[in-house]
Amino acid sequence: MTAPIANQFSTDRNQERQEVLTPAPRGWFPSLTWAQRASAVLLAALVLFALAGPLAWPDHAAQDLSRFLDAPSLQEPLGRDHLGRSVIARLAHATQLSLLMALLCVGTALLLGTLAGITAAWRGGWTDTILHGLSEAFISLPALLVVLIFSALANGELWSLYVGLALAQWVEYFRMIRSRSGLLLAGPAVEAAGLLKLGSVHIVRRHLWPELRPLLTTMATFGLGSSILALSTLGFVGVGVRPPTPELGQMVTEAFPYYHEAPWMSLAPVLVLVTILTGLLGLRNKESRP
Repeated sequence: MTAPIANQFSTDRNQERQEVLTPAPRGWFPSLTWAQRASAVLLAALVLFALAGPLAWPDHAAQDLSRFLDAPSLQEPLGRDHLGRSVIARLAHATQLSLLMALLCVGTALLLGTLAGITAAWRGGWTDTILHGLSEAFISLPALLVVLIFSALANGELWSLYVGLALAQWVEYFRMIRSRSGLLLAGPAVEAAGLLKLGSVHIVRRHLWPELRPLLTTMATFGLGSSILALSTLGFVGVGVRPPTPELGQMVTEAFPYYHEAPWMSLAPVLVLVTILTGLLGLRNKESRP
């Protein structure tokens, strides 16, 4: 037993020394493929629009019925809707809302699911049984049903949609992290680190995190797209964000009756959704590709 422990200790020391001596990479962007670079540029442009758009067109709720379905112009690149509201102002605010909600929901689900998964795999016993049973109860319910329940309880408030979307997604992270962590914690490297009393921080930093990071990145990428689609679906069927707060799915529904007179009203939010999903799928890590 002494020889494997010594070898593991020596390996960890050599890895730490190599990290110190290895020169820093040139950067994140040059290491991407051309498809990933194009996706990153698309997402960056969309994020810039979500940040700068509400500043350039701050009033998304102002109505002017005399400008009913105004055509696009230099001042209003996407014209006015059926209530005389600025379409580009509503689109900018809706894009910002969708991105922020998706980031909050995925961040919460990732943190909760990862901590619960590692805890269940590490502690085992009753802790694992309780957390696993809780996850089975959540996974037996359709994700949109969970969101609808919370949305109905709070009458479409933003916080209820946030809680519902986060609770609907944490189970995916929990199940994957619990399964992967269980295999890693049972390996000889972690066993040797435990016998050497290197501590839980060392085990997480040196053995769990390097293996879990690519998995979490891939899951978070798809989670962002799923959250935005779920939020848009709820808005499309009229049970999402309450008017007059603009939301992408809600904008599509409101623009449908006027598609022949003003097709840009419904095409603009659809184009934003397509751009977001295309960018996220194209930006997947190499580890997630077959």
